[in-house]
Amino acid sequence: MITFLNRYSSLVLVFGLCLAGNAFATNGYFTHGTGTKNKSMAGSGIALPEDAIDVANNPAVVTEVGDQLTFGAALFSPVRDYSTTPSQANGQCHPQFGCAFTIGPNNIGSGSEYFVIPHIAKSWQLENNSAWALAFYGRGGMNTEWDGGSASFDPDGLAGPAPTMTFPGTYGFGDTYMNLSQAFLDITWGKKLDNGVSLGIAAVLAAQMFEVEGVAAFGGYTRSFAASGGTQMPTALSNNGTDWSYGAGLKFGLHAPLSDRVSFGVMYQTETFMTEFDDYADLFAEQGDFDIPADFKIGLTFKANDRWAWNFDIQHTWFSDVDAVGNPIQNLFACPTAGQGGTALENCLGGENGGGFGWDDMTTFKLGMRYQAGEDWTWRAGYSYGEQPIPSDQMTFNILAPAVVESHITAGFTLERTKGRQFNMAFMFAPSNEVSGPNNFDSSQTVNLKMYEWEIEASYSLRF
Repeated sequence: MITFLNRYSSLVLVFGLCLAGNAFATNGYFTHGTGTKNKSMAGSGIALPEDAIDVANNPAVVTEVGDQLTFGAALFSPVRDYSTTPSQANGQCHPQFGCAFTIGPNNIGSGSEYFVIPHIAKSWQLENNSAWALAFYGRGGMNTEWDGGSASFDPDGLAGPAPTMTFPGTYGFGDTYMNLSQAFLDITWGKKLDNGVSLGIAAVLAAQMFEVEGVAAFGGYTRSFAASGGTQMPTALSNNGTDWSYGAGLKFGLHAPLSDRVSFGVMYQTETFMTEFDDYADLFAEQGDFDIPADFKIGLTFKANDRWAWNFDIQHTWFSDVDAVGNPIQNLFACPTAGQGGTALENCLGGENGGGFGWDDMTTFKLGMRYQAGEDWTWRAGYSYGEQPIPSDQMTFNILAPAVVESHITAGFTLERTKGRQFNMAFMFAPSNEVSGPNNFDSSQTVNLKMYEWEIEASYSLRF
């Protein structure tokens, strides 16, 4: 056992290093599923346990997956671009539109399009119908790289008087880059009761890394700048390299066979409380706080016969409960240095109620099927839909995080030539979706965000 744990820890470390620098976005900035089989059914199946990695979707299924090792990786490609229309204000003070911060007009595609996302999990069955597992995986993030473009504004302050100048970059401070990567380690324990119901709990340990460049134009909207009476520019807003944050949460699950053909699953993960991004305390609300939102899943599996199984799952994510993600950008206009007569210091960037990305909560509906064609082959497919979380009046900051896809179409298979040795594949395509709305700092200009995605994942499962 000790030898295996040492090997497992080494694999986790290697996978963790591979994850660094990777980011992705599907349902908001959560992946559409976890594990190859789960992903091939569009993230459905919390009541259909198959692999050790399924404990990440529902810790209660740890009693159902046996002694197993699962590992794999995905090649993920989010293809994103943004465009802005011509402006009537062009960065100047306009009697109708106020003193404008005009982006472009630009039409740019993100330069970051390919990421490798690993996972690994091991489960152990114990006495008295209990079991435990370790699972490492990435589950969320945002990454964009906007090279080129321009912005026009008054360099002495976004709300200040002329002269107006044009500067390179999306926000006028050079090429714009943002990376948020997250990695999780679940330590899971579960027990099956005499009536067949399984209960599970997991300690969720999380690490996240963040970096942003090219957003110094918003220095006049920071709490640090406002608190200094407009004399001291912020030092924790942009171009500070990579910062790390660590934290923990809990995950609870239930798996219940309602009959020989129907099973039920439910999972709730608490908000994961993270340490602050000190190097970006002037950007995120609450001095750099960026917790990971809570989410809830519920699902039913119906086995029509020995070959066919159908899943229907619902997932809800509380993005709006994390101030850095959920606070609307309009909070900034009450900042004392915003030039609109505001006096709310805590509404500035980095303040307790600082402006953010303005994301709504997200509910995703998932339908999946599994067909066992014979002893060797199993086929899967799925579809999910969830209304994307970015309102049309929150466009300017969300150029950094254009997570606007809504549908996922998935398929996959398992090949088991040798009993207990499975090779799995999953394929995902998220069709293109667009969101448009006004530039929050130039209402005469429209910002358009567009995104589609594809992913291929492979894994290998060994039963002992």
